Amino acid sequence: MHGNRFTGIILFSALIAFSAFGFSRDCSAQFSGPVTSTSAYSVPESQRMEPAALAKLLQAASGDRPVMLQVGSHIMFAQSHIPGSVFAGPGSQSSGLHLVETKVASTPRSKLIVIYCGCCPWDRCPNIGPAYKRLRELGFTNVKALYLADNFGNDWVAKGYPTDKGE
Repeated sequence: MHGNRFTGIILFSALIAFSAFGFSRDCSAQFSGPVTSTSAYSVPESQRMEPAALAKLLQAASGDRPVMLQVGSHIMFAQSHIPGSVFAGPGSQSSGLHLVETKVASTPRSKLIVIYCGCCPWDRCPNIGPAYKRLRELGFTNVKALYLADNFGNDWVAKGYPTDKGE
């Protein structure tokens, strides 16, 4: 009986140590912003667009409007999205990337395309990196990612930038 208790303590200690290692590894990867093809950090800084710059571009009376693709969840898009943007599926899923391809199929390769998600802080967004990468692989040369440091609600809606609902 005493041996079973000792074995249980050892197994419990091993589980705690493993969990702590796994947690610290995941947290450092999650918050340090590693640059992978699925990371928002894979989008070069020069290809990021600040919310104020996009709002100003959209307010301009003249000029060619960009193609705007929301590459996050459909629920978020239905709740609130940038006017004129289209839902293009979550960039972290193959079905979303296929939808991105469909949405830009007849778009000239030099046209300005702005992608955005805003599901979570930039450093944890699973959708921006893959969508950006796929558009570049398709030959699009003027792709920008809307830099939403915190999320769509805080960095766009709360600042009073225009929104639409539905769809």
